[in-house]
Amino acid sequence: MITPLEIENKKFSKKTLNGYDPEEVDEFLDDLTKDYEKLYKQVAEEKKEVDELTEKLAHYTQIESTLQSTLLLAQSASEEVKNAAQKQAEQIIKESEIKAKEATKGLDKEITDKKKELESVKKDFDVYKAKMESLLISQLELLKEIKTDD
Repeated sequence: MITPLEIENKKFSKKTLNGYDPEEVDEFLDDLTKDYEKLYKQVAEEKKEVDELTEKLAHYTQIESTLQSTLLLAQSASEEVKNAAQKQAEQIIKESEIKAKEATKGLDKEITDKKKELESVKKDFDVYKAKMESLLISQLELLKEIKTDD
């Protein structure tokens, strides 16, 4: 690309016959140089702006990628925590069921033992009652004999 300085420094050979008027050519070149310089600067500024915007775009693309990765990581961690909590809840339920069964077995054994003890006490009471009846009957007969002896 031709620079404004190259246009400004461009010199034409001058011919005396049927040549261009050097002042008109110089004036035209000056006008062309000014316009071209404006356009050249504008293109350079726009190129710089495009480069800056490209950098920003790359930066924001990187941020977006990082955010997506972070989101996926958070979702994964959330699922892991949820699954761990579910497993822990299931384990607690199983342990509670086992403890409840053990407690029930213990209570069933205790009830069985108490029933046996009750039966034993009833038998002992029946034996005691029979002995007392026998004693009372024998005492009554003794009293009857004492009355008849008098």
